Amino acid sequence: MDSSLSYQPADNRYEQMQYRYCGRSGLQLPLISLGLWHNFGSADDFGVATQMIKYAFDHGVTHFDLANNYGPVPGSAETNFGRILKANFRGYRDEMIISSKAGHEMWAGPYGGNSSRKNIMASVDRSLQRTGLEYFDVFYSHRYDGVTPVEETVQALIDIVRQGKALYAGISKYPPQEARAAYVMLREAGVPCLLSQYRYSMFDRAVEAENLSTAAEYGSGFIAFSPLAQGLLTDKYLTGIPEGSRAARTSGFLQRSQVTPEKVEMARRLNELAALRGQTLAEMALAWVLRDERVTSVIVGASSVEQLADNLRALQRLAFSPDELKKIDDILQLF
Repeated sequence: MDSSLSYQPADNRYEQMQYRYCGRSGLQLPLISLGLWHNFGSADDFGVATQMIKYAFDHGVTHFDLANNYGPVPGSAETNFGRILKANFRGYRDEMIISSKAGHEMWAGPYGGNSSRKNIMASVDRSLQRTGLEYFDVFYSHRYDGVTPVEETVQALIDIVRQGKALYAGISKYPPQEARAAYVMLREAGVPCLLSQYRYSMFDRAVEAENLSTAAEYGSGFIAFSPLAQGLLTDKYLTGIPEGSRAARTSGFLQRSQVTPEKVEMARRLNELAALRGQTLAEMALAWVLRDERVTSVIVGASSVEQLADNLRALQRLAFSPDELKKIDDILQLF
């Protein structure tokens, strides 16, 4: 511990979190991880971002999920996270799991946004420079781009680990066939896939068909992003689209067209069930994803300490009765 730092983490931080092992590895992640996809870029409030990371760490959140293109502007989430680490967390690096990714559009030209070795190798170096880190705990291929051979991308991940730029390798959003090829190649190289990252929520259950079981078969942990369906699985949109919300913006991943009457009605009924459980809809939605022991962790994105605190309260009631699970399935099959 560095006594020169004004921030001192809570002494009881590990008592406030539950952890699961990543597949067949010896590494544990907190059930809830903090993602920096939104709200940590150069366009966002740096002070609020700092407070959220401190609050997360104070409550046992040890895993922070980045990517080279997170912002806006792209790259600024890594830069800001590096500033926060340097100012507040010297001496605590060994208590943190920090992950980043490459593969989506990042810089101009033909080499700035695919899964080629050229892009992956350049990206990890740039990401390390932006964060000021010597290594990432996990470095992911952010996507299968549909063009680059899986072998080329995976060899880059293997080399990144062997060069000491990351401790573990991961894949994100890979289709089942390509995921299997990656798992096999990584395992044979002695660099088994630590984590498989996919979108998973009550409103998006596609991974249940194959990706979840495939990851488990090859010993990979599974980590879910967008467990709240970009806010649709909260009380935010139950009475309309609030000004300043993601769906109200002219650009973004959640469009007004996605806030359909059917989704709102399902969210309303789920909210009623959550109230009977003594939870908010967001808390129940996170607990629902974590009901499956194959899910190592869920990545939450928060815009305030209050929102993050609500997410963390999901841990207070993770269990579901068979009747509650049936009611949730019935609601989700309404439309």
